[in-house]
Amino acid sequence: MNGLRAWIATAPPGAKVPTNRELMREYGAGPVTVQKAMHALNALGLVESRPGVGTFVRAVRAPRAADFGWQTAALGAPHARLPIVSSTQRSAAPDAISLHSGYPDRELLPERMVRAALSRAAKSEAALTRSPMRGLPELQSWFAAELGATAPAGTAAPTARDVMIVSGSQSGLSSVFRSVVGPGRPLLIESPTYWGAILGAEQSGLTLVPIPSGPEGPDPEELDRAFRQTGARAFYAQPTFANPTGVQWSPRRGREVLAVVREHGAFLIEDDWAHDLAIDAEPAPLAAHDDGGHVIYLRSLTKSVSPALRVAAVVARGPVRDRIVADQGSEAMYVSGVLQAAALDVVTQPGWRNHLRGFRNQVRLRRDLLIDALSEHTPGAALERVPAGGLNLWLRVPEGTDVERLVRDCDSRGLLIAPGTEWFPAEAAGPYVRVNFAGPAPDRFPEAARLLQAGLEEQS
Repeated sequence: MNGLRAWIATAPPGAKVPTNRELMREYGAGPVTVQKAMHALNALGLVESRPGVGTFVRAVRAPRAADFGWQTAALGAPHARLPIVSSTQRSAAPDAISLHSGYPDRELLPERMVRAALSRAAKSEAALTRSPMRGLPELQSWFAAELGATAPAGTAAPTARDVMIVSGSQSGLSSVFRSVVGPGRPLLIESPTYWGAILGAEQSGLTLVPIPSGPEGPDPEELDRAFRQTGARAFYAQPTFANPTGVQWSPRRGREVLAVVREHGAFLIEDDWAHDLAIDAEPAPLAAHDDGGHVIYLRSLTKSVSPALRVAAVVARGPVRDRIVADQGSEAMYVSGVLQAAALDVVTQPGWRNHLRGFRNQVRLRRDLLIDALSEHTPGAALERVPAGGLNLWLRVPEGTDVERLVRDCDSRGLLIAPGTEWFPAEAAGPYVRVNFAGPAPDRFPEAARLLQAGLEEQS
């Protein structure tokens, strides 16, 4: 009855619809077909029946625009200056080159291990029971053992009781910021640094105090000065393969920073997001060198196992551990036991270490391919250092470049990159963009490099 719907679409409101008999003659349809069609049109609100009179085209009124203006006063100013969705979380068109994401390509993940682990977890008791608030004891023990394995002689290793399982490192960071620092209090933070940490801290009402971080990490003297001037009691940092720069602190720099933190009776919030993403160097968590409770350590499995398994751990010792546990308990109560069981299954499989070795080789290859492509086709972008781990290249573009416009121009050409402005807790120290070398389609890296250069030339 498409013809009838077309007629109704052009008929004025109130026009009488032909009778069923007339419709049967006009469209050559049987009575049952016509009756069903009229029922469907009535259900769609296109016609209305008036008993004893006939059926008429319904006057369709435009829906009244809802007025949400009152919410402006009720909400007040937002806590965070960043957009709700980071540029790294944008969806890409099927034919676009995606260098903006913060995750490795699906081909690099242990897909068979993950699927098998999820299947086993779904058949276990974890599928029907509540997980302990602190997490599955076996998974707590695994995280504690992983950290303890790198502890030097004479340093007490963490125990399972020191571990809190959380739903991804972002959730853990937010809990730490709320429970350890608190609204209105200062937080020292590397600059540049992970955009999610900036967002989480701002949404928790913290006052951010940027600490410049160079090729070796933050300057210990600058850190000491900031502690003295602000009275801060916490410093957020990524000593291993930092996002976005890829910097790994030297052992000496790590000892110096930890000494400053201890001197001020403060906490180092160590985000070891890239622990499993080493390429040319081994991770060396600072938390393994601290048994005095100064380091609050976060490690996630999301990047190395699967983004569908939002499982991470916070390792903390002393009263601070209980504060974090209390915050997590009030926010999330507990993490899905199925996800925890599946994650534990994967990382305790005999093939896990083999997978990590293969992952390292594949990521190294992609990193070098992208560096070569940029070197050949993008003279306008400078790579200040080759990262020894992680997923990203941190590129400096010419002074005066409008980075936001560059990102839009590249997007219009089918290339997605991330603007460096999102990684600075204050004003950007220069024009940067971040590109992911572990994403899909490494064969298109030369094309991506040419598109990036075209975007830069638009502003020259």
